[in-house]
Amino acid sequence: MKGIRFFQSIQMKLIIIYVLLILIAMQLIGVYFYRTAETYFKNEFLASRNSQVTLLAGFVGPYLAGDQDSKDPEGKRSYTDLNEFVSNLFSISNAEIQIIDANGQIVSTTVPSHLKQKNTQPEVIRALWGIKDNQRIFTDEDGVRKVVIAKPVGSGVRVLGAVYIIASMEDVYKTISTINRILISGTLIALGLTAILGVMLSSTITNPIKEITKQATAVAEGRFDEQVRVQGKDEIGQLGHTFNFMMNRLKEAPSLNEEEKEKLASVLTNMNDGVIATDDIGRVIVLNRRAKQILQVEEEATLGKEISEILRIPMDTIKEFIRGEVNTTLLDIELPDDEEQLSVRITFTPIHRRGEGLNGIIAVLQDVTDQEKLEQARREFVANVSHELRTPLTTIKSYLEALDDGAIEEPQLASRFISVTRSETERMIRLVTDLLHLSRLDSKQSLIHKKMTQVSDMLDEVADRFSFQLRQRKIRIHIQVDPDVTSLLIDRDKIDQVLDNLVSNAIKYTGDEGAIQLSARRSNKNDLEITVQDNGIGIPKKDLARIFERFYRVDKARSRNMGGTGLGLSIAREIVKAHGGTIHLDSELGQGTKVMFTLPMQSGEGEAL
Repeated sequence: MKGIRFFQSIQMKLIIIYVLLILIAMQLIGVYFYRTAETYFKNEFLASRNSQVTLLAGFVGPYLAGDQDSKDPEGKRSYTDLNEFVSNLFSISNAEIQIIDANGQIVSTTVPSHLKQKNTQPEVIRALWGIKDNQRIFTDEDGVRKVVIAKPVGSGVRVLGAVYIIASMEDVYKTISTINRILISGTLIALGLTAILGVMLSSTITNPIKEITKQATAVAEGRFDEQVRVQGKDEIGQLGHTFNFMMNRLKEAPSLNEEEKEKLASVLTNMNDGVIATDDIGRVIVLNRRAKQILQVEEEATLGKEISEILRIPMDTIKEFIRGEVNTTLLDIELPDDEEQLSVRITFTPIHRRGEGLNGIIAVLQDVTDQEKLEQARREFVANVSHELRTPLTTIKSYLEALDDGAIEEPQLASRFISVTRSETERMIRLVTDLLHLSRLDSKQSLIHKKMTQVSDMLDEVADRFSFQLRQRKIRIHIQVDPDVTSLLIDRDKIDQVLDNLVSNAIKYTGDEGAIQLSARRSNKNDLEITVQDNGIGIPKKDLARIFERFYRVDKARSRNMGGTGLGLSIAREIVKAHGGTIHLDSELGQGTKVMFTLPMQSGEGEAL
């Protein structure tokens, strides 16, 4: 595998490129040089042989002319001289030379066995016809390349004979082969040197690249400590500098990314709203702590599920919220082991990725239970105030109309109508007074003027104020103050208002010959604990949670007939809270009611409610 990777490496590719370039260049040069040398030596060889043939044709012309003009025996002697000349020329030129007369008969030759024979070669026949350029290159039976040259002898139109030469070209081709071998050897040496230089030069390129690749692998594995060695100022050196800079930035990126993740996780964890994030197909991938609390689910059992299953809302409906103008809905969630339910406002927001469309959904869950309760209380408050004012006003109007219609002329009837009208007016005054009092308490406009007060005296005075009603109903009242409870820094008038309200309610809802107990003691937290307890009709358990709400009545008809406005307990709670205390009510239907409130043993003066 390592060998395969080496042959696939850039270094090997560069070496191959260098070698191929040199090989192609040497091949082109070698072919050109070989062809040029071959042409040159062949032309030189043919030119040399043609010159010899031309010289020999001029030399043998007188001999052939003398042979044709006379039959003198001297002519034969001249052929002897000619044979010597031809033999000497053969020893120089290494070729077979033939002197042929006009009849085609060989009169002189370097090969004695061919003498007196007739030469019928086409080149000879063409030469005897007077054609000058007669040459041919061929390969004989032994594979030897030879050239044949034949030239006519004579001047003008008279042809005296011909000179015929057959020369071997093997020496020329041997020389060319030697040159070719030299070229091949040079090419191989050049290729070897090129390969060595290619390895050395490519290493200067590939080694930095290998080091950068090694560092890139280390970065991918999370190791950012090492740096790339920069060995030059060329493009690879600049690449090394850039890579080191990038690695330093990447080294900072994980910490920054982790910091951002921690910030985001902290924000999501401590948000008052629940957050649910999904992927592109609606599966839950993020669920913060508040969302788990609202939905009453565990994260392990929720991740990977569809958001429609978690929220119990069809996926088509969720998509409509995402695409539509209205992206919020109100969801009621039943709480386990509790009669109440949560009201949750869910806002859906799509997550878009550039070029890819919808990539997920963000659902923000807001617990609006308190807001809904507040809104419901506001509506009920407005309705109750309207009802409480309308009833006496209607009564007053009806009685005034009766008086206007003539009842005023009857003294006894008019007196009763006026008494009822006065009673309803006082009821309205009490209602408006209580509302103004609550308004001042809510707006912090009422000041607490504290002074030291004897607790036992305060409770005795409360009993004295209701003594007439107690005797009339034959209700017994018992006051118990622990010895360690003496004085307390409070706003006496406002605490008297609280006690008056609680004792008044106890008298109203306790039957004749009943009993009421007033007690004061120190609590475990070293606060003053005052208790008003009766054995009256009690309060149903379902009404206990709302007993301190404004205008809330357990028995509305009876409470209204007794002159109550439904604001007494609300005012008592606000006064106790303004003193820094708490108020609590326990009751059981048919057994009686116990109201207990605490007051701090120490407090400052002049505090605003």
